[in-house]
Amino acid sequence: MRSPILQPARSAALYFSLPRNREKDRTAIEETFRRLVELVNSLDEEQKRAAEEGLSEDELALFDLLQKENLGKSERERVKQASQDLLASLQDRLRGLDRFWEKEQTKADVEVFILDRLFEALPTPPFTPKEKEEVARQVYQHVWQQAASGMFSEAA
Repeated sequence: MRSPILQPARSAALYFSLPRNREKDRTAIEETFRRLVELVNSLDEEQKRAAEEGLSEDELALFDLLQKENLGKSERERVKQASQDLLASLQDRLRGLDRFWEKEQTKADVEVFILDRLFEALPTPPFTPKEKEEVARQVYQHVWQQAASGMFSEAA
């Protein structure tokens, strides 16, 4: 049996197919890049920010509420993680509650749930207990508004 290298017809066919394969690869790469540019251009500013942060739009909304000026890189990452964890735990918690915003008891339960999660998740310092309480109030208002308008339940 002859070696493929010594079979001139097969070697020539392989040789002449290489430039075409490179051309197909280049075309595929260019097409993929063009579609990616179109996708990026179609995103609105919040979607772009969410993508840059590696968060969903809902996580970004919570992240913005939890943000504080002058956070270090590790503290900022902890706040980002807290926004992701809070959203996931809220979605789980609210899944079992029917229209929580209409009943005083369930509203209070959700508010305490948020406060407890934020006291655990937000770093101390730089967040003081008073700041955590204020942030929890803002998050609760956001969740209440989203849920009452039907937006939060869609994400859950």
